[in-house]
Amino acid sequence: MKRYVVCGMSNRALGMFIKPMLKTFSDSCQLVGMLDVDAVRFEVCREQYPETIEVPAFGADEFDRMVEDVQPDAVIVTSRDDTHVDFIVRGLEHNLEVISEKPMAVTAKECRRIIEAEENSSGYVHVTFNYRYNPYHMKIKELIDEGKIGRVTSVDLNWYIDTYHGSSYFQRWNRYREHSGGLSIHKSSHHFDLVNWWIDQQPEEVFAYGALNYYGSDSVHNPRKEDGRHCSTCDVKLDCPYYMRWNTRSNTASVQDDHIHSDMKRRQGYTGYRPDKCVFDSDITIEDTYTAVVKYSQGSLLNYSVNFSLPYEGYRLAINGTEGRLETMEYHAPSRVPFPVPEQTIDYFPLFGSKETIHVVEREGGHGGGDPVLQEDIFLGENPKRPYTILSGSWDGALAVAAGEAVWKSAHENQPVRVEDLLAATEGMKGRGD
Repeated sequence: MKRYVVCGMSNRALGMFIKPMLKTFSDSCQLVGMLDVDAVRFEVCREQYPETIEVPAFGADEFDRMVEDVQPDAVIVTSRDDTHVDFIVRGLEHNLEVISEKPMAVTAKECRRIIEAEENSSGYVHVTFNYRYNPYHMKIKELIDEGKIGRVTSVDLNWYIDTYHGSSYFQRWNRYREHSGGLSIHKSSHHFDLVNWWIDQQPEEVFAYGALNYYGSDSVHNPRKEDGRHCSTCDVKLDCPYYMRWNTRSNTASVQDDHIHSDMKRRQGYTGYRPDKCVFDSDITIEDTYTAVVKYSQGSLLNYSVNFSLPYEGYRLAINGTEGRLETMEYHAPSRVPFPVPEQTIDYFPLFGSKETIHVVEREGGHGGGDPVLQEDIFLGENPKRPYTILSGSWDGALAVAAGEAVWKSAHENQPVRVEDLLAATEGMKGRGD
C-alpha cells in the first residue's frame, strides 16, 4: 500500500488525485495526509469524500511535521503555481517521490532548484502533463515515431481559448505574474511540452510578441473604469459581455468545463479567495495574446500562437516533415461552440501521395480522455507495453517552463531569448537531456 500526502486542496487535487485514490486505486493507494493554507478546504474535501474524515490535516508551514507524523512514500503537489517549488524541494529533501501538477514551477530559476535537489535525492519528480495522454496526441506521437512524415521540419500550432475559459484566468490569482508566471507558463507550458514530446527535441531559442488586448482597464469591453468590482455583486455586469455571454440575469445558468468548477457559492467560502474578480481591473500583470517562433535543437521550427478571448475553444495543428504533413483541428467543449462541431480527425498528407484521414478511438475523462490514463501511470506505474515514454520528469517540466518564460521575456525585451541561458546557470545543467 503506497502512502500519499497532498499539498494544496484545490479542485484539481480533489477530482484528479484524491477521488481516484479513494474510488479506483484504493487497493494500492492510501491518502495519509492533507496540507493547505486554508482549513475550509479540508472541510470541503471531507464533505465531498467522507472517507477522508480521519485523514490528518496540516497547515502550509507544517510540511516537515506532516512527513514525520504520517511517513508518506509520495507527495502530490496541487497548490498555487508559485508554491510548487518549495513543496517539491522539501519532498526531495525527504527522499520522496514527488508528483507535481503543471507547471512544475513559475520560473526557470525555480526549475534549477528542483533539478539540483533531485540530483541530491533518492526521490524523483513526475509532472502531470495530461495533454500528452489525449488519444489524438498519442496517435500523433505514434505517427511521427513511425516515420510517417520523415524528419520534422516545422510545426504550426495555434491555440484558441474561449471567452468563458479565457476570462477565468483574469478573475483569479492567475492574473498576477508572481503567482502564475503568466499564461505563457501556466497555460502554454502544456503546449510547449506537447511539441517537445512529439518531435523529441529541446527548444533552444525563442522570439515572441505578447500583449494585453482584451482584459485590463483599457479593454474596449470595459463598461466602466473602476477597480475592485466582483461579478457576484457588480452593478454594471449587465453591460459586461464576458459576464452576459455565459450567465443569465438571475445567475441560474450553469456552464460546464473540465478546467473550472462552476460552484461559485462554495468557492467563495474559501478564506481570502475570490474567483470572480473583475477582468477589467488595472492590477493585471499578464498578457492575453502571444505569438512566438521557437528554434529546436535538431533544426525544427515552431510557429506558435495563443489567444485567451475567442468565440470558441480548441486548436489548429500542422506538423511538416521531409516525407509529408499531419493536420488536425480540435473544437474543445462543444456545448460552448456557437456552431455545429465537426468530428476531429488527423489528416496525413504524404509528400508525393494521396491524403489519408485517420479516425481515432476516443476515451471518456477530463482533458480529452487524458486524465484516466495519466492516473493509471501515476498510481499503477507507467504502462510497460507502450513503445514510447510518456510520463514526464523534472527536465520535461523545466523545458516547458523555460520556453514559456522565454516567450514573455522576449516579448518584453524585444529580442531573442535562449532557453539554455535560463536553465544553464549551473554547469550541471549544460547538455542535460541531450
